[in-house]
Amino acid sequence: MSKHVYSTANLTDTELKDQGNRLFSARKYEEAVNCYTKAIIKNPTNGTYFTNRALCHIKMKRWESACQDCRKALEMDQNLIKGHFFLGLSLMELEYYDEAIKHLQRAHDLAKEQRLNFGDDIASQLRLARKKKFQIQEEKRICQEIELQSYLNKLMQDDLESRLSKIKLDENENEEKIKEKCAELEEEFKNRKTELNNIFAKVDEKRRKREVPDYLCGKISFEILQEPVVTPSGITYERKDIEEHLQRVGHFDPVTRVKLQQDQLIPNFAMKEVIDAFLAENEWALDY
Repeated sequence: MSKHVYSTANLTDTELKDQGNRLFSARKYEEAVNCYTKAIIKNPTNGTYFTNRALCHIKMKRWESACQDCRKALEMDQNLIKGHFFLGLSLMELEYYDEAIKHLQRAHDLAKEQRLNFGDDIASQLRLARKKKFQIQEEKRICQEIELQSYLNKLMQDDLESRLSKIKLDENENEEKIKEKCAELEEEFKNRKTELNNIFAKVDEKRRKREVPDYLCGKISFEILQEPVVTPSGITYERKDIEEHLQRVGHFDPVTRVKLQQDQLIPNFAMKEVIDAFLAENEWALDY
């Protein structure tokens, strides 16, 4: 048995947490979990111990266990940023994208309210969750289109066979004329089928390119910019989002942390033109 196991017997919950932190830093995640668990036993009302243990589970890809610890932490304190953040990460790995987005967005909002700088960590995961949700929706749409294409091809084939049968049963036509009509009908069917499949191929080709560049999205809402404004630091935001930030959080640029007043916001007409041109060719992006 390792030395640190013996040394934890008489430690306080805080000391156990500190010991767990050292083990986590040494990438000894299983041993860190043991320390955090002992800290929780001694003090089960400290949500941070649960989020610390959750992060260990995340490192070991134990997504369900991480979710359980995060939910326990949030039962104690709904304003734990790491509780929402780690829960969002774990839910995303479990492919529960709607709930993951909800918790990642809450983590992002809390970080703004508490004026804590997490860099792009939370924001990047929120963008990723939204993209993954969109990709799932895309896959469903692709399956629906494949089913529709198959159904239309079958209808055309059934129609061809029905019309061929009628031609062959026409007693007023000689054999040569029947063959001629059948050949014409089959050629017509071939052309229509090619045209139909070409339409679906074009849709599929456009779909492969369906991704909204990050620079077209706001850095606060992560949605496509509608009324972009630029700050003196050169950062572009959605007007309503940056104005709300200035009123509720503080008079500083959220990214650069430089002092910022509302009257310093300048409409970014160049970005607006780029976005309008993009949306004109990619109407699907409004659902992105």
